[in-house]
Amino acid sequence: MMINKLIYTCITASLALGAYAQKSDGTTKSLVNAERSFAERAAKQGVKTAFLDFSAADALVFRPNPVNAKTFYAGQEDSKNLSWSPVYARVSKSGDWGFTTGTYVMGGAEKTYGDYLSVWKAVNDKWELALDLGTSHNKPLNRGKEDFVEPANFYKPKFINNKQIAAGNEIILTTEKTLNATLKSYNAAAFSGFLTEDARLLFPGNEPIIGKNNIMAFYNGMVSKISLKTTKADRALGGDLAYTYGVATIDYKADLRESFNYVFIYERQADHNWSIIAQVFTPAER
Repeated sequence: MMINKLIYTCITASLALGAYAQKSDGTTKSLVNAERSFAERAAKQGVKTAFLDFSAADALVFRPNPVNAKTFYAGQEDSKNLSWSPVYARVSKSGDWGFTTGTYVMGGAEKTYGDYLSVWKAVNDKWELALDLGTSHNKPLNRGKEDFVEPANFYKPKFINNKQIAAGNEIILTTEKTLNATLKSYNAAAFSGFLTEDARLLFPGNEPIIGKNNIMAFYNGMVSKISLKTTKADRALGGDLAYTYGVATIDYKADLRESFNYVFIYERQADHNWSIIAQVFTPAER
């Protein structure tokens, strides 16, 4: 009886600790804490266990194409060969979702290095992973400087219905349709009118490219044409952040074409236009 009680107490404490580790209070700090707890769970109990525990029921992971996270990891063997750490994070002023990016290292005979982007959603005051993908590159020369941006103020509509939510998402889809039309006319140079000055790009084979000028230099140097096929858009209830994901077709200047899954993070600007603050591309399997 005493042993059973001890086991029950340990399990209860473990579950309580997990719930506390994912606690959301609308701050970026709470999201970063959830991300770090996620990584710690993976290091101690295994990557499969961590993803099954921290992922939302409808979460998507790109491995390489989008697949339900719980379905994917349920069929994987557990391992402790993946570690990661956030370096940049934002949360919507409505506190209902946010995102993180950072570095990862995958162990094994030869280590693999890269960067990831994860979207998180707050469900019943608990952060749950909603979207996750990453890019690989050589061992980084420098670790990125941590930049965790807190929401300027809290705002969340008291009453909002599904029709209004759909209308908000449609605005983002229209913005991306405009971007795609502009890309057809002006090729990669079109991104110049849609990127914030401090935007960041995660692209396979490259360390994070930070700053609009650096991103445009990268695009102009490598990319001939690019087209987007948007799968979905989702806007935070606060109306300040949004994300899209889909498939991008890129024609390089070196006469080569590749397909990528992409995620773009948008931020509403002071002039009410939506601009991209983060982009990530990962190879798609066709």
